[in-house]
Amino acid sequence: HRRFDYRPKTDPYCQARYTFCPTGSAIPVMKEEDVIEVYRLQAPVWEFKYGDLLGHLKIMHDAVGFKSSLTSKNYTMEWYELFQLGNCTFPHLRPGMNAPFWCNQGAACFYEGIDDAHWKENGTLVHMTTISGTMFNEMAKWVKYDNETGIYYETWTVQASPSKQSIVWFDSYECSKFILRTYQKLADLGAVFKKIQTNYTSIILFSGEPIYLGNETSVFGPLGNKTLAAAIRDFYYPFKPHRTVGEFVVDLLKIIDRVILNREFYLFYNLEYWFLPMKFPYLKIVYEEVPLPIGSKTSFAV
Repeated sequence: HRRFDYRPKTDPYCQARYTFCPTGSAIPVMKEEDVIEVYRLQAPVWEFKYGDLLGHLKIMHDAVGFKSSLTSKNYTMEWYELFQLGNCTFPHLRPGMNAPFWCNQGAACFYEGIDDAHWKENGTLVHMTTISGTMFNEMAKWVKYDNETGIYYETWTVQASPSKQSIVWFDSYECSKFILRTYQKLADLGAVFKKIQTNYTSIILFSGEPIYLGNETSVFGPLGNKTLAAAIRDFYYPFKPHRTVGEFVVDLLKIIDRVILNREFYLFYNLEYWFLPMKFPYLKIVYEEVPLPIGSKTSFAV
């Protein structure tokens, strides 16, 4: 996943149904001698609206919690889409614009408090490690860098097969990947994690070797490939928001025809378009263990 020099301003066209990080605050500077408990947080996606519904499908959202021993204050840190998942996964086809229009930024959110009921009821709230105030402050500097340079949300992992040894053509870039990066940073700073099982959700597409198609300018610009541009727009059209059940059913049949029967998928990744020659089983949601990391530095006691 490519890193960028800066985060671009979002276009006013991109609107979220639910405000991004509504109670967000700056990450505080902790006193060096502080002892801070670190918690693994996980709950079903959109639990506030659908309860445990997506939890049954193991579609989970990840976050990390902190508790200061000096102040007794709790904090939550997570990373998610600025304009909800649908906007990050598929573009808008705007009138008068040749190229698909994406609202696919993601960012870190830090705020005071841990909503115990939210994480415990259908998910996980478990103590993982303890760090010093110095380690927390170093982590905060890294979060700022990570947040300013890793700016685009990517829903899909793309693999050659369901095998554990499969080639991964494209890796996702979403909430769990941020949490995994955070754990690794803490481990590198000296955190020693408890021996607990940690599972994460991945939504995987299965494809033969991807074919590079070009960027927005080379495909949709004045000198672009009009046939290819039309094919990409046509592919994305059925994924638009639907007003009626009838519209949804018709477009779902179109999606099945393109992705499964014709084995076609167009992926937008790092601001470039790729063609995926789809393979059975086409799509799978997995909830697999990723072990907690071991640091690259010699760990030290807090």
